[in-house]
Amino acid sequence: MLCKLAWGNVRRAGRDYLVYLLTLTLGVTVFYAFNTISMQVDIAGIDEEGLAQVMGSILGDLTYFLAGVMAFLMVYANNFIMKRRKKEFGLYQVLGMGRGRVATIMALETVIVSVVAFVAGIVLGVGLSQLMTFFTASLFKTQIANFHFFFSVHAFNLTLACMLVMFVLTLLLNLRAVRRTKLIELMGAERRNESIKTRNPWIAIAIFAVGVVLVGVAYYRLLRDGFPLTATDSKLQEAMNQFGITTAMVTVGTFALFWGLSGMLIKLLQSLRGVYWRGLNMFTVRQLAAKVNTVCFSMGVIAMLLFLAITSVTCGMSIANVMNENLERYNPVDVSQTYVYYTPDTLDYYKEYVNPSEADRMVLADTTVDLYPAWHGKGKSADNNDETGKKVDIADVAGEHVQIDSYLSYPFGGSNPSVSAGEMCKTMGEKLPKALGGSNADTMGLFVTPASQYNKLRQMMDEEPVSIGRDQYLLTCDMGGELGDLYTKYMAGGHTLTLGGHELKPATDKSDKDTAAIANSAMGSNPGTVVVADELLSQLNLQPYSSNLLVNYKQGMDVTKADESIKYTLLDDLLVDGKKPGSWGVFMTRSEMYTQAAQMNGMISYLAIYIGFVLVVACAAILSIQQLSNVADGSRSYRVLAQIGCDDRQIRHSVMAQQAVFFLFPLAVGLAHSFVALKVIIELVSIFGDMSIGGTVGLTCAIFLAAYGGYFLVTYLMSAGMVQAAIATRYSE
Repeated sequence: MLCKLAWGNVRRAGRDYLVYLLTLTLGVTVFYAFNTISMQVDIAGIDEEGLAQVMGSILGDLTYFLAGVMAFLMVYANNFIMKRRKKEFGLYQVLGMGRGRVATIMALETVIVSVVAFVAGIVLGVGLSQLMTFFTASLFKTQIANFHFFFSVHAFNLTLACMLVMFVLTLLLNLRAVRRTKLIELMGAERRNESIKTRNPWIAIAIFAVGVVLVGVAYYRLLRDGFPLTATDSKLQEAMNQFGITTAMVTVGTFALFWGLSGMLIKLLQSLRGVYWRGLNMFTVRQLAAKVNTVCFSMGVIAMLLFLAITSVTCGMSIANVMNENLERYNPVDVSQTYVYYTPDTLDYYKEYVNPSEADRMVLADTTVDLYPAWHGKGKSADNNDETGKKVDIADVAGEHVQIDSYLSYPFGGSNPSVSAGEMCKTMGEKLPKALGGSNADTMGLFVTPASQYNKLRQMMDEEPVSIGRDQYLLTCDMGGELGDLYTKYMAGGHTLTLGGHELKPATDKSDKDTAAIANSAMGSNPGTVVVADELLSQLNLQPYSSNLLVNYKQGMDVTKADESIKYTLLDDLLVDGKKPGSWGVFMTRSEMYTQAAQMNGMISYLAIYIGFVLVVACAAILSIQQLSNVADGSRSYRVLAQIGCDDRQIRHSVMAQQAVFFLFPLAVGLAHSFVALKVIIELVSIFGDMSIGGTVGLTCAIFLAAYGGYFLVTYLMSAGMVQAAIATRYSE
């Protein structure tokens, strides 16, 4: 009997359960689909060892956090259902049903709705996970050779566990609410007068103005100071403190905006008398003012969450795309090996902070060494621990190769660079790029490289050599973006450089970023290099900084086998008179960089979409439930409007106007915050390349329109139905 009654209640109150059912179904769908990532990786043909386990573990841990967010939403949505049905539960008790049976009916209803949502969510999740496999393959740039339908028991169990926790939590809170609520409160819930309180409009306007000022000043500070990512140790704490002040200002300002919104709306529309007295606008404004007073805090939270969702999705995926798009430029050869020379600063550091005895074995480098004949040693196992005893020689795999020697722009034993980005900016009257502010890149100055080595690298990349005379220079930088534009502008302006007392003129008017890399890397290896004639460089006696050996494999050689043959190598120390002039640095293959970039791109994209989507659903669901609750509370007001002759269409328009303000205003504030933050982030990332957010913004907008706009539509349709039901009883009382 109780089961039949519960099923009938769910069918009859299906409209009340719609938001609850929709949110729970979306949660199950997303939780299941994203936790099948390990199976998607296998089917997509991504054979990188351990990748599926790592991604599965990260997304699984993230699921527990997001499940907590969804649990809060379920409780919040369920409170709305309870509020709507208090009179019904009170009537059960009046008819003689004990609280235990009422609680049982509630439990059965919750079970029915949860099971329907879980089954629907799993079905949708299974379908979505099949489609996501193709998305996974495109992210990791692989081809699906053998696609087949799959079902993940692990993802099913994880999703079921999360849903069970939500169900138990919701059920306990429901039972607690019924047990503690008095019968007279249940029966009189619908007739309790709505409490409408409005704040002093002038105080509200003052608070609103304070909020606008705080947010505006915070925007200015962020645009001026940026994020404290490039500050050195001496200035890092100060930069963090200033950033903390900016964050506090925008947070307080956001809540002040919403706190004062009601008074601002009243005064603004009252000043527009033709608008204020038209139709039901006066009623609509008063309703908005009353409701904003009670939900200003939650609207502020929603605006901040939307800001985080927009920024995380747009910024995360865009940065990944920048790295992905520039991979070919950052990795010009099959393999590169770096050797870093000891400078006076290096020796002083080792003597004072590391190991004085080790410093005794080190010598200041006064010239570069030839790395090609020196690249030999013993192989080691994949765990980088056990020596295999196998002799490894680069000549076994090397075809074309070139060594790029980089010198500091001051003489041997000196300390002050002759050429720096900061001095170039002063010459042109430009500001130093923000990404260089506070870093040691400008204090080190630009590197200096001989023209013969640069031209040999260009020949390896099928480019024509560049003629550089003894009194000429060329600026190169593989990072593109803001830095590359700076060097191009400097040469195009005909500005000279002074190096070792020699005044040099630009050999060309453009810095070619595509042939400027001096080693394989993820984010660029050449922040700025001056290419000069070999005969001039030989006279300058500059301090060596590093040498990079860039190698392409022999024609026809299998890249995978060549990588494996030299991948794990213990290189012998290079000695000059029994001492080390430097140490071996980074070894990097191009295929390894492509794999790492694909992994990072895929990981960032999945995390950004996963977090962004759940946050958007959370915000939209909270707003939806708030508005449905407001309509339920105001049903008597809408009934009175109908009784005094107001048109049904006008009443529905009033409801839509109220809900549009509540949905769009937090979104507008969140978008404004995101616009400013993204502007700063784009400037920061521009040191590595031109960051385009167009495609990512399109994807983000699609997600937002599907989730946020969908909730708004469902909310309005449900509200219109509730208002129509209230109006239909205009003559019943």
